[in-house]
Amino acid sequence: MEQTTDRRRPELLIPASSLEVLKTAVTFGADAVYIGGEAFGLRAKAKNFSREEMAEGIAFAHAHGVKVYVTANILAHNDDLAGAANYFAELRDMRPEQPDALIISDPGMFSIAKEVWPEAEIHISTQANNTNYRTYQFWWQMGAKRVVSARELSLAELKEIRAHIPAEMEIESFVHGAMCISYSGRCLLSNYFTGRDANQGACTHPCRWKYAVMEESRPGEYLPVYENDRGTFIFNSKDLCMIEYIPELIEAGIDSLKIEGRMKTALYVATVARTYRRAIDDYLENENLYREHMAWYKEEIAKCTYRQFTTGFYFGKPSAETQIYDSNTYVSEYVYLGIVEEVQEDDARGPLAQITQRNKFCVGDAIEIMQPDGRNVAVIVDALYDADMQPVESAPHPQQKLYVALVNRDTGAREAARQYDLLRVKA
Repeated sequence: MEQTTDRRRPELLIPASSLEVLKTAVTFGADAVYIGGEAFGLRAKAKNFSREEMAEGIAFAHAHGVKVYVTANILAHNDDLAGAANYFAELRDMRPEQPDALIISDPGMFSIAKEVWPEAEIHISTQANNTNYRTYQFWWQMGAKRVVSARELSLAELKEIRAHIPAEMEIESFVHGAMCISYSGRCLLSNYFTGRDANQGACTHPCRWKYAVMEESRPGEYLPVYENDRGTFIFNSKDLCMIEYIPELIEAGIDSLKIEGRMKTALYVATVARTYRRAIDDYLENENLYREHMAWYKEEIAKCTYRQFTTGFYFGKPSAETQIYDSNTYVSEYVYLGIVEEVQEDDARGPLAQITQRNKFCVGDAIEIMQPDGRNVAVIVDALYDADMQPVESAPHPQQKLYVALVNRDTGAREAARQYDLLRVKA
């Protein structure tokens, strides 16, 4: 069987919306995590990280050998510039450890970052429309370490870029997650319709809305565009998924495989990180092993929320088949119950997994423990206890602290979850 251990090992880059999700990404296989602070990132509605949370997250990631990149990728206006200088100084002076890199799209923001923190590693965001090797060469000469490719590039174009840039310069490319209808994500629809600027991090996602046609001389008279009785969502793209093409991505010379989703749940992050981690490792060990496990990758990746799948622009221009015309909703096969924060040993009750409940479940429910090593353990909820260790049949309040006793569904024996395991249930 063909050995592939001499292949370039790509980084698996995972998004995190909160400290909990960052720890999940690290535990479930990320090589690096990208996060947003409280300003200058393109996900204003995400929870984002306070300075204290960022410091804790960076320390946790570094303790596990994982890097953390901080987004500052808005297209800045004049009023942003002074604050940007202060923000980069705060990141520079973070203790005990700094972020590993900044993700920037705006040349003005880039120049401020270089002035304030000359030693900072800077990655150029996909928002900068990075579509050719001269652009990559330009950013390298300016001092950038990495460029994130525009989603509109094919694998053939990426190979050509790799052939024309320094070997030590890094290419980062999105391989999974939501696609934007606008070129490199530079959308004006949100600003036009709602006054919320997508390029300042406040996108309202108008590409997911339902539209109709209005004839100019008949204002207010809407002519529906029907695909079915729910209407047509003319800008609504399928989600990108390249789990079946890890060899092609690596052979193209991509250094970092990036997952989209800085507003997604810990369950989404754990599912995608674990699946791509195993796929990459399997391929690097042996290509036949990767092919043998393909059914498992596809089965697992479908257990997180998604809008059908496409390969985007990687194999040529997308067709009408890459759009979803009859719905703007996600497919969601599993429901996130909580992450195991710690495990408490109890002589009478057995091991108890402490979680903060995300969705309601009850004693007697058949659920699943999702473990970082790839195992999914089928269990029954044998007992639930509230924060005062009083037995309850279910938890009526979201975000309620619970202690969960579990038994293996096959053996009936007590099942001990581990810290950072996730609990989920089939929808």
